[in-house]
This record gives sequence, structure tokens and C-alpha cells, in this order.
Amino acid sequence: MSAPAPVSAAPRPDVPDEATLQKLERALREVVPNGEVAFGRLRRAEYAQDASVYRQVPAAVVLPADTDELAAALAACHALNVAVTLRGAGTSIAGQAVGDGVVIDTSKYLNRVLEVDPEARTTKVEPGLVQAALQKACKPHGLRFGPDPSTHARCTIGGMIGNNACGTHSVAWGRTADNIVELEVLTYDGVRMTLRSLSAEELQQVIDEGGRRGEIHEQLRNLRDNHLTMLRTEFGRFRRQVSGYSLEHLLPENGFDLPAAMVGTEGTCAVVVSATVKLVEIPARRTLIALGFSDLPAAGDAAQHVLKHQPIACEGLGGDQVAALRRNVPDARPEEMLPEGAGWMLCEFGHDDDTPDPEAEQARAEVLKADTGAIDVRLVQDPAEQAALWRIREDSSGLATRAPDGSEAWPGWEDSAVPVEKLGDYLRDLEKLLQRHGLQGTPYGHFGEGCVHIRIDFDHETPEGVQIFRQFMSDAADLVASHGGTLSGEHGDGQARAEFLPQVFSEEAMDAFSDFKAIWDPGNRLNPGILVHPRPADERLRIKPGHRPTLPMTTTLALAEDDGDLSKALRRCVGIAKCRTSSGGVMCPSYRATGDETHSTRGRARVLYEMVQGEVITDGWQSEEVADALDLCLSCKGCKSDCPVGVDMATYKAEFLHHHHKGKIRPITHYSLGWLPLWSRLASYAPGVVNAIGGNRATAALLKKAGGIAPERPIPPFAKRRFRQWFHRSHKPALPGSRGKVLLWPDTFTEFMSPQVGQAAVEVLEYAGFEVVLPPDRLCCGLTWHTTGQLDTAKKVLGRTLDAVDPYLKQGMPLIGLEPSCTSLFRTDATEMFPGDERAVRLAKQTMTLAELLDQKAPDVEFGRLGDKTVTAMTQTHCHQHATLGSKADDRVLARAGVDSGRLDSGCCGLAGNFGFEKGHYDVSVAVGEQALLPALREAPEDTVVLADGYSCRTQITQLSDRSPRHLAEVLRDALRSRRSD
Repeated sequence: MSAPAPVSAAPRPDVPDEATLQKLERALREVVPNGEVAFGRLRRAEYAQDASVYRQVPAAVVLPADTDELAAALAACHALNVAVTLRGAGTSIAGQAVGDGVVIDTSKYLNRVLEVDPEARTTKVEPGLVQAALQKACKPHGLRFGPDPSTHARCTIGGMIGNNACGTHSVAWGRTADNIVELEVLTYDGVRMTLRSLSAEELQQVIDEGGRRGEIHEQLRNLRDNHLTMLRTEFGRFRRQVSGYSLEHLLPENGFDLPAAMVGTEGTCAVVVSATVKLVEIPARRTLIALGFSDLPAAGDAAQHVLKHQPIACEGLGGDQVAALRRNVPDARPEEMLPEGAGWMLCEFGHDDDTPDPEAEQARAEVLKADTGAIDVRLVQDPAEQAALWRIREDSSGLATRAPDGSEAWPGWEDSAVPVEKLGDYLRDLEKLLQRHGLQGTPYGHFGEGCVHIRIDFDHETPEGVQIFRQFMSDAADLVASHGGTLSGEHGDGQARAEFLPQVFSEEAMDAFSDFKAIWDPGNRLNPGILVHPRPADERLRIKPGHRPTLPMTTTLALAEDDGDLSKALRRCVGIAKCRTSSGGVMCPSYRATGDETHSTRGRARVLYEMVQGEVITDGWQSEEVADALDLCLSCKGCKSDCPVGVDMATYKAEFLHHHHKGKIRPITHYSLGWLPLWSRLASYAPGVVNAIGGNRATAALLKKAGGIAPERPIPPFAKRRFRQWFHRSHKPALPGSRGKVLLWPDTFTEFMSPQVGQAAVEVLEYAGFEVVLPPDRLCCGLTWHTTGQLDTAKKVLGRTLDAVDPYLKQGMPLIGLEPSCTSLFRTDATEMFPGDERAVRLAKQTMTLAELLDQKAPDVEFGRLGDKTVTAMTQTHCHQHATLGSKADDRVLARAGVDSGRLDSGCCGLAGNFGFEKGHYDVSVAVGEQALLPALREAPEDTVVLADGYSCRTQITQLSDRSPRHLAEVLRDALRSRRSD
């Protein structure tokens, strides 16, 4: 069967011509004085994509400072007949948040909670408010907004209204449409009105008042009356029937509920100015029951039986998501939390009381197992374990973006839905359809409501692949229709699925959609090409068949996981925007400090991608726009693990800086800080003199000015004696270790600045039965050169190290790192600099942290305890350790010494190696620290043990607080000394 021909679309003007753009820029700059109006390449590149497969560079981007500027910007566009696309967090999966006219982003400034009414259980908010921020504002009242998509930490209420978002708990609390009380909206032609549910008498009164508002209401009533039978038979058949416009809300029996009808219109009818939404009561306590099944369709069969037990969530999960989490996240062991099976359902129950009843809850779990035919069940009561399991589900859209074989997978057939009783059969038929087209993808989703998410390995790079994409989409539309379902269960149709709506709706319904759109936006200027008169599903794809980027793609780093292809690496960013969250994990500290898309991982990936394409950003590696976007990147590597698809911006930044400055004089900090290992070695010959210069206000100021160092930063002192000197001259080795030899790596910071850390490590290692060996002198991992993009030098430095340490590694010695950033480079970056080199592979495999060694090779060693009772510490995890090494081994080892790590979920400390020392970065560095770390330090009791293995972390803590942080080795050393003294 041949692929369907693209549907015809209503005429639409193309991108505004140059004369119109000039008039538009003048008009917008005049009426948006406090917000931002951007016609430059940087902003337009950032907003060229959302979370879909589509790409369209806008003519301009506007970030209005308030609702008056929003209205004025819309009026300016109307005066020149320029199309407008509204955008919140930009997480739309069907292409609704990209357009060729003006993109208006409400998320930066229009993000206030206007009022909360606990008695009425309602709240009024602006459209750019993030869902999680709304929950935080309502929590003190014991209330929350019911709908909670997996993107709840960054999606906006306006976006949720646009797509009729539902989320995990919709089985209990409904869709966004079920939770809307009033909407204040603007039409494209500037009419501002409040929409609410109306009785027949109230509706007639509005019509009688006349004007554009009365006209709209009259036309909507006529539309309803002309299609009563169709609306009552085709619409509202099951809750997740989200496709098209939800015209059933216009019915008299539904109260002519215009706010609900406007939900899900995907920005095609009106602009939301504010919304009044319902709130629900927060359960006093929750329990989670995980059910394991032989496969995912079996879980689908069981969903309808779970509903009898009134869960507040019922989510399906496949094996590929679990495997992807294990691949991407250090320390991840999801199989330890899940029951036996190859497909799972996570069933959550809310309780009115906060007193656990383990026996009753276990009994419920067993009943659920019996009722559903599950092969295994696990009751999860610990909130931390519950959160870990929900993280797998929340990250699924990103985790599913790479198939198990490493191929790219894409949204498109993203959120189809069927009546829940048909879910299992639909999943089986969907699997057969995928096989028939030679495609693969693992479903997951909101099984309690029959909604299925899936990412599929569509080939958009070849004409044949695009043909298969079109044919699959059409066949899938027929399939879901045969099961009584719909194309979209919560994300909207957008461009991806709208052209296939005639396969699930009647011709009369399609005409009603067109009429509804025309009533609100007769000129088709609001989000044209979306939902009504749609663009073909294969138009404006992010990847153009046969297109080859103009920029030469030869990279210095291997980018092994992306086949050495920078363009493919950048396509990892699918736009789900987890980097735009405000708390938890590490990613993305600079966005959290500035709240600007430019400084998010996604924003940077978008700009780099446009650099590679060479259409918007045309000067390639020499692009100043890219350099600006990367300037505030801390190279923390948080995105490597926190981003569900493993975007590694630190690596991309190093690659860019390498090319950008190649053959040119570099920024002074690349010499002063990038060559720190060399300067540290020179300083070690006269540390007293160097410290005197650095400690004197006048000479330090001159030194910092010459080196491009932030004047606010004290210069850290150098140790009086190097670690290596102590080891060879003062250290008295213990007897030969019963557990063998270990190669202790003396990194620059341990060697020249914190030798006490190395000394403590030697004492601990020898106590544990290891013989400590040091590598030859004058070696370095090359980290500072790598971070500043001096990759040729970094490779030379690391190459010498590989030559020197390989003989030890060949003997089977593990290399023990004390500084997380250096350890991380050995573990992950070395093979990127030396792909296929057996020495680098050996180094990566045999590099261990101190905690990993003690946890794996000396699990029986008793270190003693710091006190009579368990000591609760405060631990700042180094970003590179978080991203590539993990910290569970540290927690286990600390527990053996009677220490609860108290590990902060606080993200980056803000110093991040050279970043916080560079001139112009100090304020952002402090702002990052103020996100969680510094307030936690101020609130902690004075006797709290503060742990920080990273030298940067310890420096930031020392300089910005009155605390004296310690390394794990020092804490263990103190514990064993306490044991010896007992």
C-alpha cells in the first residue's frame, strides 16, 4: 500500500517578508519595553524546535514582561497579519510550539500565582506558571492541582491547557479540561474576554450584549445546535478522547462549558491570559504496588481490573525503559525495586490517614495480584523507593529516545488512546504493526486510562524512511480507530497527527472543527498548520531526507555513543526540558541561576544544532552566538546523567572551544586556569612566596587582573609540602598489604593544595590491608586542558599518563582516584580522547573511587565510629561523581563508620573548576551555590560534619561559608583513629 498523499491545507502566507519584518521589529520593540524582543540568530535558533520531530526557525521571539505587553505584542502581529505561536516550556511533542511567525514565550515572566482560595479550592494563575510551582504554592493549604504530566517540573499551566494535559493521576483527578473553572483569553484581533460555563439564560444574555464576544458565543451555540446528534455520539466516549476539539463541552447537558472546550485547542483559537483552576486535596499518605507481568500487553489486559480498586495512578512500564535507566545512570538498579516480570504496572493508592497499615496494604497487594493475573507483586512503602520508581516512569519519554541497539527513536505516534478494556489487544496489534513496517518501539503510559506512549525508530534521513513513517502513521490511525480509540490521549494532534484525523472522525466532525477554528480565528493566524488545515506530517521534519550539514563534522573527541557524529549527538536533545527544572539533581545549574532558555542544556543543544546545520548560524565553529550560549555552561556534566537521553554538554563545549580558538590566542583564563597543573608545580618550589603574593590585597588584585580571575575570589593557598614529598620522606609504609597493591593517583589538587587528603587516604588504605603505590612524578590527567577545550594539549598530557600508568594496570592494580573530576576523566573521557586504545580502555575499567575500592575489595573492614551514635553528615556530591561515578558506595562505606551521609540533592556547588574563578562568572557561581547548598550549610547545626570530596566543592564551601569541609578519606581516617584509641 502506498503512503497517503498529504492533505490539502488552507492558504497561509509564508515567512514574513523583509519589509514586514522591519515594521514588525519596530512595532514590537515599542510595545514590549520591559520584556524581550529578539530577532537575532541566537534566540531564533533556541526556539526552532520543541519536543517533537519538527523544526521551524521563527521570524522573532517575544518574552512579554506582563499581560499588557502580551496583548500589545499580539496586536502588533495582528496589525501586520503575522502568525503567532504561543509557547510555555516548549515540551510539546506534536509540533505545536514551533512556528514561522512570532513565537511568544510566557514562561519567563508571566508565571505568577495570582490568588489561592482554599475554601473554594481554586487558584488563579498566569499561563507561564510551572505546574510544580503551582503545587508548591498550594501545598501549605493541603491542596494541589490534579493533572500532573511527567514534565510537571517544567511544563506550564498554559501549555497544559493548550494540550489538555493529563498525567499520572488523571485516573483519579481528571484531565486539565476537567479542572478548569474560568479562562481569560485574547483573540487574535484583540478581544479580551472571560470564558465560563453558562446556562442557557446566561448564554443568551452574553449574546444579547452583542459585540465580538456576543458574536463568538452565538456562533458557537449555532455550531452546537447544528451538530447535536454527532456531538452526542462521536465525542466524550471515553475520558482520554483528546484528539480534535473537545466540542462535547458545548452541549446543554455539559453546561456550555467554554473553558473546557478551549482546553486542548493547542493555541489555535485564542491566547490564554489567566486561568482559574480547581484544586484537589493531597492524600495524607500514599502506597505504591508494583505488579509484574509476562509482557506489556498482559499488563494492558489487567489495567481494567486494577481500576476496581480505585487507584489514584495506574501506569504501565516496559523493559526497555528499565534497561535504558540502567545504561545511563550510575548506580541505577531498577530491577532491585521491581517485581519479576517483563512488563509492569505501578499502582498508587492514596490514604486519608497518615498511619501505615502494613498488613492491610500487603493484603491489598495480594488481592491485586490475584485479580490481575500478575506473576509477581511488590508493595513499596518507603517514599524514597517510591520516588525512584516514579523517576523511571517520568523519564521514560527521554529514556525511550534511544533504542537498545543505540538507534534513534522519535515521537510521532506518541500518545494514542483506547478504552481501557481494549488496551491489551491494542498493544498486541500495535506490536504487529510495528513489525510489519520493520520498526521498533517499547510502549508505556497511563494504562489505567488506555493511553499509550511510544517512541519509534523512524528513519527520517532517507526518502524511503519518510515514506514508511507516513504509511505507518496512517495505518496506526486505522488501527486505533478499529479499537474505538483516538490519535491523542493528552499531547494533542499538532502537526504530527492532525492530517490523520479524518480516519477517526466523521466528515461532519471535521467540518465542525473547521467551523470552531474559524469562529475564533478566521484569518488562521494563531498557530497555523496545527490541528485544523494541518501541515502534512512529514513537512518541516527536524531531519531533512538527504540533507548533509554544511559544517565539517570531524571531531577531536570520539563521540563513540553517537558514531562520531556531532549532529547525531546533538539530536539526543529531544526537547523534554528536564534541564529547565528548579530543583533536584544537578542539571542545569546555569538555567536555575538565570531562568533563561539560553543557559539551559536544551537551549545550548539547539544553538549548536543550528550551527551544524549552517542555515541560521552560518559561521560554524567561529560562531559568537554559540560561544555566548556556552559561556555560562559550568561543564558540570550533570546533563550526562540527569538528562534522560544523556546529552553531554560538557563534552560538546570542550569540542566547540577546541575549534573556536584553534590557531588563535585564547582567553587569558585558558592559560591561567587551563594550565593550572603547570603553575601549581612551579608554585610548589616556593609556596610561601606564592601564598604571600596571593594573600596580599594589592599583589593579589594585580595577579587576578592579569589572569582574568574574578576579583571577588580569594586565591587558594598552596600546601607547604607536596603530598608526594610527604609520602616518600615522612610516610612509614605498613607491612605489605594482604589485599594487594593499589595505584593511588595524586591529582593536582591533592598533590599541591590538599595533601592532607592524600595522607588520610594512605592511612585508610593501609589500615584496610592495601599496599599503596604512587605513579611517577610529573603526570596529570589533563582535566583543565580538556575543560577549556585545549584538546590537543589534553591528549598529549593524558597520553604521557597512559604510558606511565599502563605497566601498573597490566599487573592488575586498580587506580584509585581521590578527586572526582580526575577520576571521572579516567573513567569516561579517556576513551573519548583515545578511542580504541587498549591503554585507555584498561584505565577506564580499573579506575575506582576510594569508596568503591573499600566497598568491593574490603567489605569486612571495620573502621570504627565517629561517635557513640550515628553521625548525620551533610554531603555535597561533586557533579562529575554524580554524573559518571555514583555515590552509593560512599554511602555504604560511611555507614560502616557510623555516618549517615545526609547527601544533598542540591546540584552543583557553583564553583565547577575554573568556572567560578573566571571574571564575569562570580555572581552566577554564587547564585548556583545559593540554590540549595549554601542555605543548607547555614541551617545545619554547628557540629555537622560537612563532606565534599571535590576540591572545587570544598573551596566554594570554605569561601562562602564558615564551614570546614572534609574529604571521605579524612572522615574514615578519624573513625579508625577513634577505634584505635578505644
